[in-house]
Amino acid sequence: MGKNESRGAGSASFLLAQLGSHAATKFAERLEPLGFAPHHAGIFRILAQNPGVSQQDLAKTLNMHASRLVGILDELQQRGLVERRPSERDRRFYALHLSSDGESALRRIGVAAQEHNQALLSGLSADQQKQLTDLLEIIVKNQSLTRGVHPGYRRLNPAGPRTEDPHE
Repeated sequence: MGKNESRGAGSASFLLAQLGSHAATKFAERLEPLGFAPHHAGIFRILAQNPGVSQQDLAKTLNMHASRLVGILDELQQRGLVERRPSERDRRFYALHLSSDGESALRRIGVAAQEHNQALLSGLSADQQKQLTDLLEIIVKNQSLTRGVHPGYRRLNPAGPRTEDPHE
């Protein structure tokens, strides 16, 4: 048996890790010319789905270090993509909203994400793509992962994003 033909290299967990790392790298490459990183994409998507969410609730949703999120939000606010408004429910908190430029950026990111998905799954039929997605949804649920939230946010610490992950 050759080195790459060993049982471990063909296990589902290894293949998922290999593909996950590849997919994350390729997605980052698609976002870079737009001036964004994958963590921006997730934040924009959540803000679009939950306009007015507080910084604290966004950090909890992302399972992310709050001080790192503040730095990212500062950057996005300076770029005119995110607005912090006083919360109508509690003036001690900010309500986060995408600006019109932020909504435009989200649309560009969405196009890049669709292109990424199509390129990644191009070897599968539409039925196979749906079946794969359904199976992955089951795994996500059984692993108690938050649907729609990449677990990498918890590795974004106050010092900045980690550049390597030994498990990917």
